[in-house]
Amino acid sequence: MKSLLFLALRPVVLRALGIALFMIACSEPDVVPSKNPSSPSQNISELEDESSSNFLRHRHRDTVNYNLDVVLLGSGKNFGYIKFRQHKNETQMIYLDTWVLGLEANGRYQLQRAVDTVLDGNCTSVSWLTLGKGLVPESIVTNNWGSGVAELFRSVAAIPTGSTFDIHFRIVKENTEEVVLSSNCYEYTVR
Repeated sequence: MKSLLFLALRPVVLRALGIALFMIACSEPDVVPSKNPSSPSQNISELEDESSSNFLRHRHRDTVNYNLDVVLLGSGKNFGYIKFRQHKNETQMIYLDTWVLGLEANGRYQLQRAVDTVLDGNCTSVSWLTLGKGLVPESIVTNNWGSGVAELFRSVAAIPTGSTFDIHFRIVKENTEEVVLSSNCYEYTVR
């Protein structure tokens, strides 16, 4: 009986989790990142000469674009989230933990990204790259309730550290490439 109750409540719990993640991801940060962060190799002694509040703001600006909380929206109750992370001790590797909710049950989807080198907050590139585990594309498979999770990653070792891009994401059906979720434009810097 407990199993049936759990199965009945699972979609409600997942939907509530999705709404909570959406609200967290859409909250405004305390500090607005700069479009042109200063060089990550800037000498720390130069920063220490600035006022302490300016120092903290400057350090935050240098690191804020390494990690992103990406929200993907679709029609109806479709929703997705990408935890885009570049760990401090592992340069030029991006981890893309991806969750989707409200998609077709038992479906196969793929995460794609496109980047722009013009930092204007307007993602116009349509050069979509399918993401996965390294260079191997990986499917996001949904369960009976249309929810799915994938732990993806990508090496950006060929891109110089400190390079900054505008980036946007989308989730597409694997066989048809029909777009079911898409994100706004984000800016990130290669660690």
